Amino acid sequence: MVLTGATGTTELMPRWEPHPTESARADELVKLLGLDALTRATWPTMSQGERGRALIARALMPDPPLLLLDEPSTGLDVAAREQLLATVDHLHRSQPELATVLVTHHLEELPETTTHAALIKDGRLIHAGPAQDVLTTERVTECFSYPIEIGHHAGRWHARALPQRPHGDGHATIPDRR
Repeated sequence: MVLTGATGTTELMPRWEPHPTESARADELVKLLGLDALTRATWPTMSQGERGRALIARALMPDPPLLLLDEPSTGLDVAAREQLLATVDHLHRSQPELATVLVTHHLEELPETTTHAALIKDGRLIHAGPAQDVLTTERVTECFSYPIEIGHHAGRWHARALPQRPHGDGHATIPDRR
């Protein structure tokens, strides 16, 4: 699977042999992403989390300047999600020149190494900048049009919906959290 990143195909091409540098790169990525024990595993026998890490290794084969992860923890249980996020953090620390963009609807899925964030509403960018400036209760509430309390603890973000107080006019107000 990882070597298909060298050819940009979904399967290894017939009569194609990887160059020794490609084989070495694949081995390096397998180790980096904690897939050493799975080198002989088949795709159907791998867990969703293992598959996700293998796909990241595949994407990194050509040594790109940018890694785009679009909701990478969808379908993962909590343990597999945490392993994936630890992998992303490890990638950032071991390859700081690699820019990573992670798309998510869940702040809990942001790795500790998240430095910047952007909020998009109705297809429009409404806030962007350093994560601590963008991921605030006020701004995330604005983005979702729903009261969301944002917190940051031990390097990780979390969000919690706040109860709404109904108005007499049928609309809800956001509780004052001061």
